[in-house]
Amino acid sequence: MSSKSSFQKLRNVDSNPCIEESDGSQKCLDAYNYDRNMCSAYFMRYKNCRKYWHEVMVQRRREGVKPEMPTAEEREQIIAALGGKPY
Repeated sequence: MSSKSSFQKLRNVDSNPCIEESDGSQKCLDAYNYDRNMCSAYFMRYKNCRKYWHEVMVQRRREGVKPEMPTAEEREQIIAALGGKPY
């Protein structure tokens, strides 16, 4: 896999449910001159996002649901049904 296609996968809203949290972490690092201590809340939000959607993906895999990662549209419906992001 080329680095360009890796980057495209990371930026694909259907395959990466945590783009918003990742971008928030990066913006925080940029704003605070890469002082990681200032961005711990952003890192935790990203970590919790990844953990949540990984658990969803594992459950869907167990149940034979395809695709294993819900599409961006499906994730919006899941989040709306939960009354907001659970992380």
